Amino acid sequence: MTTRGVLYVHSAPRALCPHVEWAVAGVLGVRVSLDWIRQPAAPGTWRAEFSWQGQVGIASRLASALRGWQQLRFEATAEPSPGAEGERYSSTPGLGIFHAVTGIHGDILIPEDRLRAALVRSQAGETDLEAEIARLLGKPWDDELEPFRHAGEGAPVRWLHQVV
Repeated sequence: MTTRGVLYVHSAPRALCPHVEWAVAGVLGVRVSLDWIRQPAAPGTWRAEFSWQGQVGIASRLASALRGWQQLRFEATAEPSPGAEGERYSSTPGLGIFHAVTGIHGDILIPEDRLRAALVRSQAGETDLEAEIARLLGKPWDDELEPFRHAGEGAPVRWLHQVV
């Protein structure tokens, strides 16, 4: 079963760029050389993006390989495919990693047990329901990454295919 996706490295210090390439190559099983360009939203950092095609689960493996690097902002996505929902991972230095399941139209699908837990926390006064739903939808990550997304409009995209 195969799918397609995109890895967006929104910002990385120059010294981290080769390490990102090595981590991505380790996941894809092929040598990776990304086209890095300056990230105007965070002077002194670089951005890159590429599309990939391969087995279901690559987006989660990319996110796992890149998570925890405190100066890295990235998103990894995978399109839905027969038998598998899509995925989106977002990561920022301040917020950590966010994961969402996505449907065929790109909508975030929130499991009912997570919605019920949000209601329970809200009713217990632990959180505001609106803020909790915003968190379930990834709004804090979207808010932080939006300036970096716009700064990358028109950036070159490179297609990579996993050897199967």
